[in-house]
Amino acid sequence: MKRILLSLLGVLAVALALLTPAFAQTKGKVYYLVPTLLDEFQTGSVSALEMFLKQVGYEMQTLNADNKTDVQQSQMNDVIALKPAAIILAAVDFNALKPSIEAAMAAGIPVVEFDRQITSTPSSFTSVAGTVEIGYVAAEVVEGLLTKKNGAVKGKVLQVLGDPGDPYTLDIQKGFEEKMAAYPDVKIISLPALGWAADAAGTIVNDQLLANPDIDLIFNHAAHLSVAAAASLEAAGKKPGDVLMLSSNGAPVGLDLIRKGWMQAEVEQPLYAQAAAVAMFMDKIVNKQEIKAGSYDVLGLPSTVTIEAWGPNIKIPGAAITMENIDNPAFWGNLKPPTDTVTSVE
Repeated sequence: MKRILLSLLGVLAVALALLTPAFAQTKGKVYYLVPTLLDEFQTGSVSALEMFLKQVGYEMQTLNADNKTDVQQSQMNDVIALKPAAIILAAVDFNALKPSIEAAMAAGIPVVEFDRQITSTPSSFTSVAGTVEIGYVAAEVVEGLLTKKNGAVKGKVLQVLGDPGDPYTLDIQKGFEEKMAAYPDVKIISLPALGWAADAAGTIVNDQLLANPDIDLIFNHAAHLSVAAAASLEAAGKKPGDVLMLSSNGAPVGLDLIRKGWMQAEVEQPLYAQAAAVAMFMDKIVNKQEIKAGSYDVLGLPSTVTIEAWGPNIKIPGAAITMENIDNPAFWGNLKPPTDTVTSVE
């Protein structure tokens, strides 16, 4: 009887050994270095990346730099020493993080640039919104709003950028001003909210209302900046719609401002698709396999991979949100994550 019991225990031990890896092991740990958790896009990026990476077999751990370049540099050094399967980086400062990226790549650790494109040094993969294109879409929205208000594309526009160390805001500015250059009767005043700080945006709007009381429209490069802008407008005695406004990331607070009338549009940054694209290509990234240029479907969005000097780059389109389409659950600002699961690209 004892021999039979021992035999059964041995069979059970072998079975557990065979079954356990399927449930307990993952393909590896990925570290996500997020620049800040001060806005909803960044907090949403953490949950979206974690969800999609889990679907393809990876564990993720997040480190928050609190918008401090030196902190993120230190985090990169610490993570490199841990030799993870990959590092996902949304850089606080795209110039300052270049040496850290090069150190990780030299150590054989793949680096994925998320949301904030870095073109000065090679990395394993980059997943970004079409940021210049977001600027183009914003310009089209502004053209329509100014025409409706002033009878033509003319007037004064205050453009509140994010931090000038962030290529996201610089690319949007580039696209926006490139398109608006066709309208010489539009004067654009561009000022940066350092560190993407909402209070800095509020101060800019407050000061510019005094210096330029005839501002027709405010274009903020993120929805949380629009919250502060709306507060400054209200403090100045303005009512919703007195000064037109739009912003460019599609956060819940932005959609709320549209519903309240303070904003007329949001140009969405496709958060869910950007995160899904990272997960779709993670096997190839970790295994250092070729990523081919071409068209890919990412959560229903037609996206394009190109092979650039800095590595494979996927660009995902955004769209304008207005009162007409604001309730569409596809917009991440409605906080309804996709039910579709992603699979690894073969």
